[in-house]
Amino acid sequence: MTTGIDTDATDLADALRNGRMSALEAVDEALGQIRRLDGALNAFVTIDEDGARATARALDEQRAAGSVCGPLHGVPIAIKDVTATKGLRTTQGSRLFANFVPKADALSVSRLREAGAIILGKTNTPEFAFGAVCTNDLCGPTRNPYDTTRTSGGSSGGSAVAVATGMAALAQGTDFGGSVRMPASFCGIVGLRPAPGTIADLDRSLAFSQLATEGVLARSVRDAFLMLGAMSGSDPRDPLSIASVPCGHLPDRARIAASLDLGGSFPVDHEVASRFEEACAEIETILGPLQFAAPDMTGAFATFKTLRAAESWFRSRALVEKHADQLSPSFVWNVRQGEPLSAEDYLKAEAMRSAIWRRAMAFFERFDLLVMPSCSILPFANEQEEVLEVGGQRLGSIIDYLAPTAIISLIGFPALSIPAPRRPGALPFGLQLVVPPGREPLLREMACRLERNGFRHVPPELAAFGSTHGGASDR
Repeated sequence: MTTGIDTDATDLADALRNGRMSALEAVDEALGQIRRLDGALNAFVTIDEDGARATARALDEQRAAGSVCGPLHGVPIAIKDVTATKGLRTTQGSRLFANFVPKADALSVSRLREAGAIILGKTNTPEFAFGAVCTNDLCGPTRNPYDTTRTSGGSSGGSAVAVATGMAALAQGTDFGGSVRMPASFCGIVGLRPAPGTIADLDRSLAFSQLATEGVLARSVRDAFLMLGAMSGSDPRDPLSIASVPCGHLPDRARIAASLDLGGSFPVDHEVASRFEEACAEIETILGPLQFAAPDMTGAFATFKTLRAAESWFRSRALVEKHADQLSPSFVWNVRQGEPLSAEDYLKAEAMRSAIWRRAMAFFERFDLLVMPSCSILPFANEQEEVLEVGGQRLGSIIDYLAPTAIISLIGFPALSIPAPRRPGALPFGLQLVVPPGREPLLREMACRLERNGFRHVPPELAAFGSTHGGASDR
C-alpha cells in the first residue's frame, strides 16, 4: 500500500493500525513527495524530517509491542505555521518571528500527537494569517498545484496545497473569515470549519470571541471528520469549549436551500455563478429537491468587518505601532481598519450580529442544509494581493471577496467546503455546505452522499513539477 495522493487518510490509518504499512514507510513516502514537489509549490516553511522519522520509529516499536497510539496512529500531517509546535519553528509568516521556537504545543497539536499523528512540518501562511493570499516576505508565495501562476488561497494555503498534492495526509488550519474554506475551494479539497468551541483553544487573548477557530483540510469528507474527532473535546480552560461533536438524528429527506449570493449580499464571478447552477442541478439528482432561498443577511458582511477590525486592532495595535516598518503593508492595513472604531461601534455590531444569528436560526427551522459557493471568485493570479472587482462590480475594500465565508463565520455555524464536479481543464471550485450548530451529523452525511456522486477531490497533474525541494528549511 502507498500513502499517495489517491489514498485517503482513513484508509491509511486503517492500514497503519493493522500492520499493512509501517509508520516509517508512511512518513518516508510523504517526505519523498515533499522533496519532489515543494520546490515548485512552496507549501512548507519548516520540515522536521528527523523528528518525524524518530516519531514514526517509536510508533512502529509501540505497535510491535501490541499497542496502537490512537485513531491517527502513524498518519503524517502538517500544521499551519501560526499554530505553536513545541521545539519546531513557528514563524507566523513574519520576519519578526523568523527564528521563534515555541516551548509548548497548542492544545490541538498536543491532542493530535496523542492520537498518534506524526507532524511533518509547518505550512505557509500570510503574515499572522491576515489575508486570503498565501504569501509573505519571509517565505514567498504558495502556488496552486492546478495552475502554479494562480494563488492557493489563504490563509491556510500551505496546508491546502500539502493535502491536495499528497505531501501530507491531513493538515490543520485556522479560519477567521474563510481561511480554511477558501483555500480548500481553490485547491479542490475538503475544508471543515467547525462551530466555535468544538476545538478548544487556550491561546485566544479574547477567550469569548467566536469569530476564529481551528479547522481541518483533507482529501475526503470522512478524513476531515476523522481529524476533527482527534482535535475536538472540551477543556475547562476554554469558556467556549464543548464536549464533543454531536451525534444527532438524521432526517429521512433533508430540506435543502441553495443560494448563490445570500439574497444579494455579495457579487459573484460569472463563471462561479454558472458552475454553481450546474452543481445545484447535480445536487437535486443526488439529494432530492432544493429550494432557492436564503436567510436574511442584511448588514452581515459590514458587521463582520467591524468586529474583525476591532478585534484585530485590539490584539495587534502594539505590534503595528512598534514594528510597522518590519511588517507587510497588507497586515498593517488590516490592523489599522480598527483604529477609528469606538466602543459604540463595536457594541452596535455585536447587537447586529445577535439579530442576524436569530434570523439565521429561524431560517433553519424551515431548512436543514444551506448550499452556497465557498468563494465568489476562482483562483486569481499569484502575484495579485488585491481583488477589487467581482462579476463586473467594484468592491468596497480588498477583503470584500471573502463575504461568502465571512458571513458564515459571523454567525458561528459549522461549514464544510467540498469540491464541485470539475469541468475539463477548469480550475477547482468549492461548494460551502452550512448547518446550524448541533447538526454536524447531517452535514457529514449530506457531504458524503455528494462525494460518492462526483463532488470529490480530483488530484492535480503533478508530473510536470520539479524533483528538487527548495522551499522549507530542515530541522
